[in-house]
Amino acid sequence: MAKLKWGLIGGGEGSQIGPAHRLGAGLDGAFEFTAGALDHRPDEGRSYGQRLGLAADRAYGDWREMLAGETAREDRIDLVTIATPNATHFEIAKAFLEAGFHVLCEKPMTMTVEEGEEIVRLAASSGKICAVNYGYSGYSLVRHMKAMVTRGDLGAIRLVKAEFAHGHHADAADADNPRVRWRYDPAQAGVSAQFADCGIHALHMASFVIGQQVANLSADTVSCIASRELEDDAMVNLRFDGGTVGRLWTSSVAIGRQHGLTLQVFGEKGGLRWAQEQPNQLYWMPLGERLQVIERGEANLSPEADRTTRVTIGHAEGMPLAFANIYADLAEAIRANKDGRAMDPAANLYPRAEDGLRSMAAVFAVAESGKADGAWVDARPPMYR
Repeated sequence: MAKLKWGLIGGGEGSQIGPAHRLGAGLDGAFEFTAGALDHRPDEGRSYGQRLGLAADRAYGDWREMLAGETAREDRIDLVTIATPNATHFEIAKAFLEAGFHVLCEKPMTMTVEEGEEIVRLAASSGKICAVNYGYSGYSLVRHMKAMVTRGDLGAIRLVKAEFAHGHHADAADADNPRVRWRYDPAQAGVSAQFADCGIHALHMASFVIGQQVANLSADTVSCIASRELEDDAMVNLRFDGGTVGRLWTSSVAIGRQHGLTLQVFGEKGGLRWAQEQPNQLYWMPLGERLQVIERGEANLSPEADRTTRVTIGHAEGMPLAFANIYADLAEAIRANKDGRAMDPAANLYPRAEDGLRSMAAVFAVAESGKADGAWVDARPPMYR
């Protein structure tokens, strides 16, 4: 089977996210790294792209050059990943969708709800995929959690508790560190810092697993370091459209926490607990029975989990493999689109533009509620109300 052609915008030398995308896209042999505009400095981007193996005529100086070059080719890329600064996502995604390319965009998909609605409509009208990289939903046992909820193992879901709390911005002496400062500057980050950076990952994971969308929320936001204009800690109460109650805590000042992404789901028949730092174990407590530990890679899990496990039981699968599962989903979706067939339902789990839109609506709702002393606000995008 011929490989699909993949291009990357951003993720240049020294990038935190670029290597994870290159590993994830290439892991299963479904995609070939074919084109890139990897740096905001054209010469450095071209040079780095060629060192990574790109042909000279497909190591581009910027995304506009890449768009023009790939549009003109008969062997154009099948998928482009956008891993640039947040404020550029909308413009680039819109341009590539309009030109007929499938897109995977880093989060946040856009900076405003209105932009998000435009991307959703454009993806629908163009018939092209616009996915958003909520990559943690690619973990095998997260997908098994979703399968357990969907098949009714937990019964009706009463409560979901999500956390994404770390302590890496807890030092007030870092106030002038440019790698930290921009995150809390409204001119660069928008209306939210910590919730927009990490909280939306926790929110997406909760919605993904329970199969419900947040309808209303109440937020307590605070800048524990007083010099920051935007929040570094938030506690958010959630009401989902299927009746589930949610509690979400996100923080960047929780000293002692490293990554801190965890999810707990409580239903009428049992509860589940998973932590991203220990991704091989899922804790399952059926009502009235003993605690069980489900191991990634063990026999007789769900098709969704079996499809996304690559190494034998006992060996940890990390973030790049979770990203690889998103890319595997997209490869199946693109090939199914080309072949005119239905895609494998166990692969039909990649995050959509609609997820990116709902996340942005939640960001603005958290900012509004935080300023209003925790007033309950509608967290739905206008087009879904």
